[in-house]
Amino acid sequence: MGGCFSKPKPVEVKVELSLLEKEKEVDGLSPNGKASPFADCRPNGALGHGSDDDSTPLPPYHKPRDYVEASVCHVKDLENGQMREVDLGSGRALLIKEHGEFSAMGHKCPHYGAPLVKGVLSKGHVRCPWHGACFNIATGDIEDFPGLDSLPTFQVRVEKDKVIIRANKQALQSQKRSKPMARCSAVINSSTGFSHVLIIGSGPAGLVCAETLRQEGFTDRIVMCTMDRHPPYDRPKLSKSLDSTAEQLRLRSMDFLQDHDIELLTEKEAVAIDVKTRSVTFEDGLRMEYRKLFIATGSKPKPMNYKGKDVRNVFHLRTPEDANSIARLANNKNAVIVGTSFVGMEVAAALTDKAHSVSVIGIESVPFKKALGEKVGKAIMKLFEANRVKFYMLNEVSEMIGHHGQGIQKLKEVVLKSGKVLRADVCVIGAGSVPATGFLKQSGLHMDSKGFITVNKMMQTNIDGVFAGGDVVMFPFPPRNNKKVNIPHWQMAHVHGRVAALSIMGRATEIKTVPYFWSAMFGKTIRYAGYGDGFDDVIIQGDLDELRFVAFYTRSEEVVAVASMNYDPIVSRVAEVLGSGKTIKKRDVETGDISWLIDKGSQ
Repeated sequence: MGGCFSKPKPVEVKVELSLLEKEKEVDGLSPNGKASPFADCRPNGALGHGSDDDSTPLPPYHKPRDYVEASVCHVKDLENGQMREVDLGSGRALLIKEHGEFSAMGHKCPHYGAPLVKGVLSKGHVRCPWHGACFNIATGDIEDFPGLDSLPTFQVRVEKDKVIIRANKQALQSQKRSKPMARCSAVINSSTGFSHVLIIGSGPAGLVCAETLRQEGFTDRIVMCTMDRHPPYDRPKLSKSLDSTAEQLRLRSMDFLQDHDIELLTEKEAVAIDVKTRSVTFEDGLRMEYRKLFIATGSKPKPMNYKGKDVRNVFHLRTPEDANSIARLANNKNAVIVGTSFVGMEVAAALTDKAHSVSVIGIESVPFKKALGEKVGKAIMKLFEANRVKFYMLNEVSEMIGHHGQGIQKLKEVVLKSGKVLRADVCVIGAGSVPATGFLKQSGLHMDSKGFITVNKMMQTNIDGVFAGGDVVMFPFPPRNNKKVNIPHWQMAHVHGRVAALSIMGRATEIKTVPYFWSAMFGKTIRYAGYGDGFDDVIIQGDLDELRFVAFYTRSEEVVAVASMNYDPIVSRVAEVLGSGKTIKKRDVETGDISWLIDKGSQ
């Protein structure tokens, strides 16, 4: 297996830079040898494709000095299926060669800035090595999630066997762009209690639904309501970066939403839905009627039974304010984490360099046993123990004990059912979640015994005009013969939002994605793709002790999911294979030779 881990040698890219001092007509040759006048060139070297920055004639304010042009390599430097990151002087771009054609676009994933040159190139798109987002190499458009933005594309031409890229300097610097969106043409007073589309929830499902509607030309009113105080923010970062403010985590600003006529009502909790009158009532008395409704309320903490629920400094991590309070209260103090969910474990990891002590209480024998298997769970547990985290497994909380001070009870101790007493100044409960659908009980919407809303493949509920997505739904999953499943991933919620938006507009489309999630602890990231529920075996390649491994989860004789640490881009590579409809057999990964899965396309 040694060859799988060898790093490619760094490639020096010689750049010949020429700022365009004046606009000039240049005739070059496209890679296929045909004449391609520069002015008629699409962003990526062929005719007839649109792009935000370069495909249309320059508007008056786009002056020649706003652009940079550089010769980045010889035409033979890249083989088909290869990518290279190149420097244009004013910024970097990703140069791609596929089917004999060159294309160029932003080199960083707009989601978290991953270097796309280390990702997976296949069938006209590049998949991010970190979290699996996909971008079309011709348009730069995001085709699979997570993330909201697309990539800029740049003009490419071949001249005298040299590959030349011409790029807008601003696009090179930003490395991202938003798709064009329609505006609302309906004349409606903002105080009017009616919206053509009403969205409950401002997480990724709700936000992507709203943005997709505008991107697809929807010109009626869109109102998005949320219990949060803030505009949409990156919730997965809460548990990884406890000191981050809402501003730092923000996904879209109020200005952005207003510019695209997406109305956001904050601190609005829905308490009832009347499907007959097509209306939603909120806790503050507001009542809104709708034509189409999208429910994306997400999850809420799972209730726990213990004594002392009035004790302060016990948190469910829900908001930036919660995260900031946890970080402040844990400083040089004793922190207790109840539950070994990904959120709970991420908080434990984040507190090790702040708290005097960190203790974790879990009901399983090892963390992540159900999701990742016992072997992987044990390896991760060792990582935590090496960082001074103490585990109390196969245990539960019996009581929170506080001490009186200034009229309130602040946490002092956590008592376990085993009788063990832990000193605690702050406690974070990360013991799982349940769907936030209590307000729907009398609505007539079909829900299962756990409170999940059942939807069809278009995210439509049993009620006409009512759609749902994200953590709250059970939806048909094609790789499992359309068995209804719940997949509470940040990435999957994006997909649901897009599918729901298209369904609302009468453009039914089906879910076509591979579930993808990640977790970060102590500077190391676990990546996971697929749907491993019910796996019956785990095939591990690499070294668990060194936390440099890939784990294949199988059901019968088929690989259904994969997880890795320090083994990029194999999870994105497996996602690409599974996403193409192919199957990976258990025997294919048992041999120890998985070189066929390692991407050789980047330089």
